[in-house]
Amino acid sequence: MNRDLLPAWLRAERLDLADYLEHLTEDEWRRRSLCTGWTVHDVLAHITSPDTLRDTFVGLIRARGNWDRMTATLATTRAARFTPAELIAQLRESADSTRHAPGASPLDPLVDIIVHGQDIARPLNRPRHTPTDRVTAALDHVLPSRFYGARKRLQGTRLAATDTTWTYGEGPKEIQAPAIDLLLLATGR
Repeated sequence: MNRDLLPAWLRAERLDLADYLEHLTEDEWRRRSLCTGWTVHDVLAHITSPDTLRDTFVGLIRARGNWDRMTATLATTRAARFTPAELIAQLRESADSTRHAPGASPLDPLVDIIVHGQDIARPLNRPRHTPTDRVTAALDHVLPSRFYGARKRLQGTRLAATDTTWTYGEGPKEIQAPAIDLLLLATGR
């Protein structure tokens, strides 16, 4: 992937998601997302979280080292503090940011916005399209990463995108699907 494209991709994904979210109903904001225990509102709160080193450190201590619990607590607390409209405005304001969470790669915000966009869209049965070049760049980052656990989960499996020429891995088992579905699989959805 050409890393010079990353800022433009992040901006486009954030603004597209903000546009998408502006049309949700009150009921849709309360619906469960693909993130276990999180509403659509909670996912947006997570996406817009500033992820400071202090918040991460304190959150991990309070969650007794459990990353998932810390992330969920920060998201639900933030969702209680801000309305969906305020969070959409924050998403738009941060569209040009290339900042990433402590310990994260510059590509992780792209993975985050693409995957969480689907975490919201799929339970609502409202399609959300992301260009395949962005999705395959996210896949190329996620699959070898220890953080996402895909290497272990998909060991011995070849992945083949049906909507582009992208493939990954070797093994007796093959999964063929659109690239976005492979990304959701790789991130544990």
